[in-house]
Amino acid sequence: MNSTVPPRPAPHGWIVLDKPLGLGSTQAVAAVKRNLREAGYGKKVKVGHGGTLDPLATGVLPIALGEATKLAGRMLDASKTYEFTVQFGRQTDTLDLEGKVVAISDVQPGFGAVESILQERFTGEIDQVPPSYSAIKIDGERAYDLARAGEDVQLKSRRVTIFGWEYLAEGFVGEWDASEQYVTLRVKVSKGTYIRSLARDISLALGTVGHVTMLRRVKAGPFDLSQAISLDKLNEIGKGATLEQILLPLEVGLDDIPAIDLGSEQARAVRQGRVLTELPHDDGLYWAREGTIPVALVELSSGEVRVVRGFNLSDVAE
Repeated sequence: MNSTVPPRPAPHGWIVLDKPLGLGSTQAVAAVKRNLREAGYGKKVKVGHGGTLDPLATGVLPIALGEATKLAGRMLDASKTYEFTVQFGRQTDTLDLEGKVVAISDVQPGFGAVESILQERFTGEIDQVPPSYSAIKIDGERAYDLARAGEDVQLKSRRVTIFGWEYLAEGFVGEWDASEQYVTLRVKVSKGTYIRSLARDISLALGTVGHVTMLRRVKAGPFDLSQAISLDKLNEIGKGATLEQILLPLEVGLDDIPAIDLGSEQARAVRQGRVLTELPHDDGLYWAREGTIPVALVELSSGEVRVVRGFNLSDVAE
């Protein structure tokens, strides 16, 4: 007699992981999948992350489940906030602690100079060359794979936006034999900004070299550390803890978009992909809901609503 227990209904929403040091983003997604399997949700739950974090970085990693994976691309486009430490005097090939030293400078810039250069040259739109050790593809190959193979990686400059800085801490490495200066900063940046490149370029602008010794993402789009859980907390799900205690609703990922309330007939029309007309709202992007249930991400233009992304939530009756 087959006593196989059917899998639980697929979950939809977000798990915000406080990614620990040394864990890759792909490994974090795999950990979520493993815990869902162990908790009885089966192998078919869609899971994806909303923005890669380097293994040597920690902090906010939004992981989308089910229908929330349709919003993962929006997380990639969202602004991010980081805290990081730059140590002056040595540059590595990876621009962080992982690499080998490729340049040394005796110049220590002084703390006032750091604050001044941030405002003068690193606020607003800037051009930035990504690190050679990055996930950017060159002719189908990852830049970091080419760099590790010893190839000379040349990446194109890209335009990014630095929204603002906070100066958090400063000091010298070593209590008694202090020789290298460090600063810890918080910065809000647009998509595509590499903090390691910022550290490199700030150091060079100060007439020295430097590398990142600490990198922590404290916010990604609408998600911040107050919503994040530890890897240990995630692993409790596979051991019997309820998923609901850590799962955020799908609509949390739409926090920066206004909502439109639909009646049942309007919601049915949107689910069927039909165009709604004569809605009294300004043009723009909205998320449509029926009651508390997300129906679709929609674009409103001249009173007409067109579906950008529909949400197929199983607890909504058609």
